[in-house]
Amino acid sequence: MNLTQNDRLKQVTSDTLIVGVDVGSQTHFCRAFDWRGFELSRRVFKFSNTGMGFLTFLRWTEELMNKTEMRKVIVGCEPTGCYWLTFQKFLQEHEIQLVT
Repeated sequence: MNLTQNDRLKQVTSDTLIVGVDVGSQTHFCRAFDWRGFELSRRVFKFSNTGMGFLTFLRWTEELMNKTEMRKVIVGCEPTGCYWLTFQKFLQEHEIQLVT
C-alpha cells in the first residue's frame, strides 16, 4: 500500500501505542511512546529473537496498552539484515502493524 506521509500520520491517534524496536541478532530492545512522543515505558524492554521472546514482547505491549488505555499498537523498526524477518512474521500473524 502506497500511503502519503499525511495518510501515515493519520494512523497515529491518541489511543495508539507506538513501540520502537532496535533489532539485534540475538536480542531486541524496545521503548514505548504515545502519539505526542512521551515515553510510556519506564526503561528499555529487551526480549530474545525467539518465539518465546516474541510472546514476552506481546505480553509487555498488552500490559502497557491496558495500563495506558491504548486501543492499538504500531511497531517500528529498522529492517536490519535478516534478523528482523522472524519478528515481522510474528507481528503479521498477530495482526500488529509494523513500520520499517
